Amino acid sequence: MLTIIIRSIIIYLIVLLVFRLMGKRQLGQMQPFELVLTLIIADLATIPMAEVSVPVLHGVVPLLTLVVLHFVLTLISRSSHHFSKIISGKPVIIVNPKGIDYKAMKKLNLSTDDIFEALRGCGYFNISQVQYAIMETNGKVSVMPKSEFAPVTNADLNTSADESFLPIVLVSEGKIIKDNIEIAKVSNSDVENIVKQNSKGSVKDVLLLTLDQAGQVYLQLKKGEGKSFALKKVAKV
Repeated sequence: MLTIIIRSIIIYLIVLLVFRLMGKRQLGQMQPFELVLTLIIADLATIPMAEVSVPVLHGVVPLLTLVVLHFVLTLISRSSHHFSKIISGKPVIIVNPKGIDYKAMKKLNLSTDDIFEALRGCGYFNISQVQYAIMETNGKVSVMPKSEFAPVTNADLNTSADESFLPIVLVSEGKIIKDNIEIAKVSNSDVENIVKQNSKGSVKDVLLLTLDQAGQVYLQLKKGEGKSFALKKVAKV
């Protein structure tokens, strides 16, 4: 038992040293190759802890090897932009002034729900407020808002503002969200009429359709630009 305790302490201290040498990035800020190394290190560390038959050195050597590998990859990445793109990828614009980039969304295996979640995490609940949204190489999303939605408080300007409303997704990637149209108190035919009257496509061609309590609609076809407009008849959301 004492042997296991001593081995565990040794491995723990070595792993702690390894992560200290790798830097202070949080898990969500790691590049892909760093995340892979972290997962392997975690797995390697458990083997010499639990298996007394495995020499401690057989656990320490792989850990130190991975540390060296990490520094080599980091050094090469800093000196070669091409190599950096290979192992870490490159930032991808998923929202531009025309709306959601459908090709980029599919390339990254994202859904509109994923994009909305990322935008909400950045403090933007309506896609019409966003000028650009970029998927970074570490999986985080960076948002540049449109100038009128830049983060300046009304208190700073000594002005008042209209109440904001949370948009409800009625159509996502060609499919009507039944639960949401019930919340918005609209029918399938209402949704179809909105699409028909404001675009040249049908519901199956829609990438995203949202509606808020003020009657503001955001509509974007899979092949087309997004646009915002107000309904003549406001639905109760």
